[in-house]
Amino acid sequence: MRDKINNLSEENYNIEEDTLKDKYLTFFTDNQLFGIPIADVVQIVGVQEITPVPDFPNYAKGIINLRGTIIPIIDVRLRLHKEEIGYTERTCTIVTNINDVSIGFIVDAVNEVTNIEKSSISQPPKMGKDYVNTYITGVAKLGNKVVLLLNTQKMLSESELELITNIQ
Repeated sequence: MRDKINNLSEENYNIEEDTLKDKYLTFFTDNQLFGIPIADVVQIVGVQEITPVPDFPNYAKGIINLRGTIIPIIDVRLRLHKEEIGYTERTCTIVTNINDVSIGFIVDAVNEVTNIEKSSISQPPKMGKDYVNTYITGVAKLGNKVVLLLNTQKMLSESELELITNIQ
């Protein structure tokens, strides 16, 4: 009986893993379409009241209290060295989990959850021998659109992650 239960649990895990495979949440930042694996998304919320924290980098807007959990907030526009703009009703926070810590990424607008097959993903372009972009993992083609695929785990260096998570 125990073997049957273990097999069922394993099958359920595989089914869940298969349903998330090749699925990405796409979103806009500065009119550019980005995507992150849906498995990395904990939840999507509207922009909350942000409490600024002294000595945070400029792209780390501060922290929010989301149902009792303190979450550092990163403005993706600023992280990608884009111009800062005011938040609108379409602005969203994508909450992810990095090293067992919830991190919120503010984006201009969430687009959709979509399937992106591995066959339609290319390696990101090389920008020179000394330049390494650690968080862009690929470039996907969706019809006539280009989607830059991001690795949220690498959006912040270890030292940056430590800096913004030590306030908890």
